[in-house]
Amino acid sequence: MSDRLVVFSSWFRARRAIAICIRYGRRLLERVRQKRQSSDAELVPSLTESPVGAEEMKRAELVILKSVQQQVFGDEVATLTIPQPSTEVRVKKRSHLYRLDPFVADDGLLRVGGRLKRSGQPFDVVHPVILPKVHHVTRLVVAAYHERTCHSGRELTLSEIRMSGYWIVKGRSAVGRHIKNCIKCRRLRGTPCSQKMADLPSERVDEAEPFTHSGVDCFGPFFVRERRSEVKRWGILFTCLSSRAIHLETLNSMTADAFINAYRRFTCRRGKVRALYHDRGTNFIGGRGHLEAALSEMDHDNIRRTLLKDNCDWVQFNPITPKASHMGGAWERQIRTVRSALNSLLQDLGQQLDDELLRTLLTEAEAVANSRPLSCVSMNDTSVVEPITPDQLLTLKSKVVLPLPGKFCRPDIYGRQRWRRVQYLANQFWQRWRREFLPSLQERRKWNHPEPNVSQDDIVIVVDEDTPRNRWPLARVVDAHTGADGLVRSVRVRIGNSEYDRPVHKLILLVKSGDGDSATGSRCAE
Repeated sequence: MSDRLVVFSSWFRARRAIAICIRYGRRLLERVRQKRQSSDAELVPSLTESPVGAEEMKRAELVILKSVQQQVFGDEVATLTIPQPSTEVRVKKRSHLYRLDPFVADDGLLRVGGRLKRSGQPFDVVHPVILPKVHHVTRLVVAAYHERTCHSGRELTLSEIRMSGYWIVKGRSAVGRHIKNCIKCRRLRGTPCSQKMADLPSERVDEAEPFTHSGVDCFGPFFVRERRSEVKRWGILFTCLSSRAIHLETLNSMTADAFINAYRRFTCRRGKVRALYHDRGTNFIGGRGHLEAALSEMDHDNIRRTLLKDNCDWVQFNPITPKASHMGGAWERQIRTVRSALNSLLQDLGQQLDDELLRTLLTEAEAVANSRPLSCVSMNDTSVVEPITPDQLLTLKSKVVLPLPGKFCRPDIYGRQRWRRVQYLANQFWQRWRREFLPSLQERRKWNHPEPNVSQDDIVIVVDEDTPRNRWPLARVVDAHTGADGLVRSVRVRIGNSEYDRPVHKLILLVKSGDGDSATGSRCAE
């Protein structure tokens, strides 16, 4: 009979349904008796004329618990029910109930014997009814008392269950599993999803000339004096993803025009850029739109064909997932480095800044950041004069993105062909870069273990630090972006009629698609 209760998601409704069935059976019996005695006898009230009483609910609960125990603990019940020659009847040692000292009470239920027989507590508290760890009736009981305790933690819920006369085998695990899957508890106390840290992209580990693959971000604002007023100025940072060199410019505003001008100054001084990575700032998105609109006015195919002859191409803008600042850690960390340098320079100058002084300070901060060592060099190694720094390669960049062909060796330093000398020094830099800096990127500082992927049609909560937790919106995952390693780190979610790209670290998983839990799905829909 207990298998038929799977359709119920409430302990109260399950007991009420069984109580109605018992009343219906009693009604049929009494109707047969009435027909045998007299046809003029008073008819039995229908099922819906009077509500189900407390006694009927208690009788229905007794029937349900007996059915569950007979189904799961049939061997133990048979052992304790059949008379044994010895005075003390015990279950087998391999049974999960061995340490509970179980016995069958007068009501026919299997109860805990335990050590509290001399306690003054009620009989149901001293000898609670034993329930299995995994069963639908157990889940209904746990859910009922978890709601009664206003979605409290595991210990308080388990204490309430035991004080109400139930003893769940391995109860902490059963209650913890329910709390983990509880929709309201996830919404109130759920933690965002996580995923194993991705492998470094090829732009970070392949040999390329400085700023061939760059990242860009803005920081500030700074207040500078312009005549008698104070105006805002911002800094924009371009960082090379391979050599970790940086380039700083100033911005008079956070508009797309200001970004395009800063980008033009950057490319004129540092050379061609193949790919530019950035966040979803409006100035970056707007600047990309302006450049694409200007590109559409030109003969795009002929220009691309001409540039490909010199191994060049148009810059490719690659925005990261919105609200995923950790995906831009390559330039976020450089901004922190620049701020550290600026703070020390601004201590003496205070607020006496103008545009010229601010540009000078940014240039000095750029020099300080580019002179930092990329690796730790042993002081015992006399062959190494100084540690490798990004500044060692900034003046060696050629106009062609691809490296020059040829085999360069140490005697080229003393040769007459200076271009071979420069190429040998560049190769020496990349050899040290592979030997000293590249191995330091091997370790994952966090997110070391793969987590279950967020998949399509999952119900999630979108984390928004700018709003209170109870106002975070519900969303449905409409597309999951799978990486090269098969792990999902960003998804596309639907909130109302709009769709957004979000990282999995900004999502709290509520309902997994394909769980088949109708009760959970209905609660989430509510």
